[in-house]
Amino acid sequence: MKPHYVWEQSYEAAMLETDGQNLPNLLQAAKAAIDTRLHQLQFDHGGSPEERQAITDALGGLNVLRENCKIRCRETGSSNA
Repeated sequence: MKPHYVWEQSYEAAMLETDGQNLPNLLQAAKAAIDTRLHQLQFDHGGSPEERQAITDALGGLNVLRENCKIRCRETGSSNA
């Protein structure tokens, strides 16, 4: 069974969003949720290796999605990125 982490809901919302208008806000919310959890982990002996790996993977996914969003915004002339 896959663990469920507090920050995952925000991450999944960003990753599954198809509306380019909503995506920048969801990316920001997901990053903030992960940053909050990283801060908590400083006081929790670093958490589990599984969650640390999941956070690393999630941050990588958000970075790819953010770059794609920036490219699309440049192509469409939008300023949402």
